[in-house]
Amino acid sequence: MMQFQITNPFSTELPADPNQDTVPRAVTKACFSYVTPRIPSNPQLVHYSKEVAQLIGITTAEATNTAFTAIFSGKEILPNTRPYAMNYAGHQFGNWAGQLGDGRAINLTQIQHLQQKYTLQLKGAGATPYSRRADGLAVLRSSIREHLCSEAMHHLGVPTTRSLSLILTGDTVLRDVLYDGHPEYEKGAVICRVAPSFIRFGNFELFSSQKDLQTLKLLTNFTIKHHFPEIKGTSKTDYIAFFKAVADKTRTMVTHWQRVGFVHGVMNTDNMSILGLTIDYGPYGWLEDYNPDWTPNTTDRENRRYRFGNQPQIALWNLYQLANALFPLIEQAAPLEAILDAFQTQYEADYTSMMRNKLGLCMAAETDLELLQLLSQNLLLHETDYTIFFRKLSELQKTDSEETAFEILSEAFYKPEKISPQTQDSWLYWITQYTLRLQKETASDPDRKSRMNAVNPKYVLRNYMAQLAIEAAEKEDYSLIEELHILLKKPYHEQPNAQKWFAKRPDWARQKIGSSMLSCSS
Repeated sequence: MMQFQITNPFSTELPADPNQDTVPRAVTKACFSYVTPRIPSNPQLVHYSKEVAQLIGITTAEATNTAFTAIFSGKEILPNTRPYAMNYAGHQFGNWAGQLGDGRAINLTQIQHLQQKYTLQLKGAGATPYSRRADGLAVLRSSIREHLCSEAMHHLGVPTTRSLSLILTGDTVLRDVLYDGHPEYEKGAVICRVAPSFIRFGNFELFSSQKDLQTLKLLTNFTIKHHFPEIKGTSKTDYIAFFKAVADKTRTMVTHWQRVGFVHGVMNTDNMSILGLTIDYGPYGWLEDYNPDWTPNTTDRENRRYRFGNQPQIALWNLYQLANALFPLIEQAAPLEAILDAFQTQYEADYTSMMRNKLGLCMAAETDLELLQLLSQNLLLHETDYTIFFRKLSELQKTDSEETAFEILSEAFYKPEKISPQTQDSWLYWITQYTLRLQKETASDPDRKSRMNAVNPKYVLRNYMAQLAIEAAEKEDYSLIEELHILLKKPYHEQPNAQKWFAKRPDWARQKIGSSMLSCSS
């Protein structure tokens, strides 16, 4: 039997909802509600991450035991624990939504292993007081997507929550995939998410909006104490330092998103981790062709608020909402405004540095911004695969002719035979400028290639890859989940046996449900 060192500070140090039922309702002056996961009829372990299991102290023998499946499906409760759902609010698509909360997430417990603390959270384990009109359940397809993506992002070096396990419940769940009035029954599933904390911007927004300053202060002090130990006090100055730390972590996270071409798809404030972790994997996607206006979210199809190119601005907008929530504790606008004003400047510097790394440039030159701007323009001239382009760029040699370099990069172009002479001329000009810029670098071509390949992944979880795994799993073939899980643990490595995954999106996936646009139920 698994033995955990249980800690549970969130549910012991913060106020609980005195109401014990799961009837949807407004919950005030409480950070969480106690809930009991729904008991699944026939839980079956589909896949688990050995790495995450080891991280929290679970052996292989324990992970393959029936007790593991029972606990991480919600069938049984860990001894000396009391599961709960968190209470928070948020802005959704720019509009205030009021109380939201964990509608289909249930925190099992917090544990400590090797001096590190982890919260274990089930997603899809049943209704809570925050489920509103929903059932609190999850389906197999969305669970596969989150299970694979959480681990893929971690190995890409992107701050993220992790995923321990993927378990079928044995029950069916009614879902309308595209919200078009055609619901169907699907296989139900539960995943176990792992993170130091699942506290969000919306936790603070809730109590501020309710003018419950006592609970707001309790929550802020708790968060600083347990997750920002470098901040030693609870004065107004410390609250300002806390907000700056959150802004810095958020900026780092989004810069990584832009580096690897990841689009979150639903950057509501209730989906923003206070720790700067990528959280709530729903209608996400990776850029196939480079398009700053692309969003994978069907709900966002018209306004494209959460499009790839707008993610840094949305992160800043969300931080404004957090600043507003914390203001009653600080009562000074100027220091918060200074942090917010600095965000854009700091992001632009981070972004430029990150793009230099993607281009293999160690030194800074005055012409770099112009080179980057021209590159962005060129990538829009003809459909170009974002991941493949930067990976192939590392193969260019300083002494290559423009024509040779263009031939190397052409592998990233969709239908390269249709590239116009004007577009080719634009690329040849950029290649010339890039090659001249490389002449100023002292690193050798092999050294530059090694550095570029350490930041430009060869393998990412493209939507069509996840969809293939989903379709196989629906036929009870889980081998592709394992294959992709292994592949994505080494996204920067050359993996000769996996070369088929280093390829542009196939034509069949352009408009296919699950492979292009996705809904929030995805």
